[in-house]
Amino acid sequence: MDALTRQLRDGALALDIALTDAQLQQLMDYLQLLLKWNKAYNLTAIREPAEMVSLHLLDSLAVHKALGSAQRIADVGTGPGLPGIVLAIMNPDRDFTLLDSNGKKTRFLFQAKTSLKLPHVTIVNERVEAYQPAQPFDMIVSRAFASLYDMTHWCQHLCAPQGYFLAMKGQYPHQEIADLENRFAVVDAQAVTIPGVEAERHLLQLRPTEGVN
Repeated sequence: MDALTRQLRDGALALDIALTDAQLQQLMDYLQLLLKWNKAYNLTAIREPAEMVSLHLLDSLAVHKALGSAQRIADVGTGPGLPGIVLAIMNPDRDFTLLDSNGKKTRFLFQAKTSLKLPHVTIVNERVEAYQPAQPFDMIVSRAFASLYDMTHWCQHLCAPQGYFLAMKGQYPHQEIADLENRFAVVDAQAVTIPGVEAERHLLQLRPTEGVN
């Protein structure tokens, strides 16, 4: 086992996630695709493979256990598939829609979907405000996409009546929560420690206040 694979496996265990050999291989295959395409398409500012393991793969894996029972999940502003591709590898029994308005990033996503054999992944190259899904989603996931106000404002039409928003943030976003003006309530908040990442991370679940008992 090479150093990067070991870093990913051990980092996942620190997050209380035991990767199967197949999941570990798929995640490493995704990393290699990302490294290859990044040279030509500048998909991410992170260049070093070990940093990609921490800041991309492990950071995305931290969302895995927060999905709950959601079956239809949208990753808005997914970029090169973070966390959407990582979560799709971990959850082959769920449907993921990866949404981004950047054409070169969605071209990479189509390549990743094909290469990694992820039939339950749908790629959408469209602005989130304009996207009209055939069915709403159980969960809208966002990682460094926008402020909580913008995320909920732009994406509310995508979310099922009993659905959730799941936002990954750095420091706890007190001001962003205040800016929601009680239209949405934080129903769960967790501080998350990402192996190899010194910065703070918080996972927040939000629901419209009219849907909160």
